[in-house]
Amino acid sequence: MLSRLRLPGSLPDEKVVKIIRRTLFMLVKKTVLALILAGLPLLFFYLTADLLFADIINSPIGYPILILGAASYYLFVWLLFFFEFVDYYLNVWIITNKRIVSICQQGFFARTIAEQRLERIQDVTSEVKGFFPTVIGYGNLYAQTAAEKERFFLESAPSPDKIRDLLIKLTEEVRKKERRKNPIN
Repeated sequence: MLSRLRLPGSLPDEKVVKIIRRTLFMLVKKTVLALILAGLPLLFFYLTADLLFADIINSPIGYPILILGAASYYLFVWLLFFFEFVDYYLNVWIITNKRIVSICQQGFFARTIAEQRLERIQDVTSEVKGFFPTVIGYGNLYAQTAAEKERFFLESAPSPDKIRDLLIKLTEEVRKKERRKNPIN
């Protein structure tokens, strides 16, 4: 289990500085969508009950089929919401005093974990575009390296400018420690 105090596979003297998930606004947006999807059949049934469903409800086979269809629909809506929650909760960046660990959940049964040492980071970029991101204060965060995978990417990070500044500060500290260990003569 992930904890602020213990990171699986941690390096010697490594401490978790920050754990970052997408902004909570993204989950709220998906929750509102799920609630709207859950309310649509009820509204449709309320408005058309007398016209369309009177014969179906009184039919011995129509009523169970109607219940089965409604149950299937609500199971789909619940599964969609659960998928979005799992995606929100398990997509995470872990910033330590030595590296960035990016955990990206792709569906229910696939996960990609990548890590990059802080001394290899060449550029950190934050990007805020749009009305809601500007007002609420979230945006995309990129960490550029010279590795095969050029960018670490976190979508909809809360306060991306503060996280960018933190990453730059940590990168500079790691580089200073490296220079002290290996001074150039």
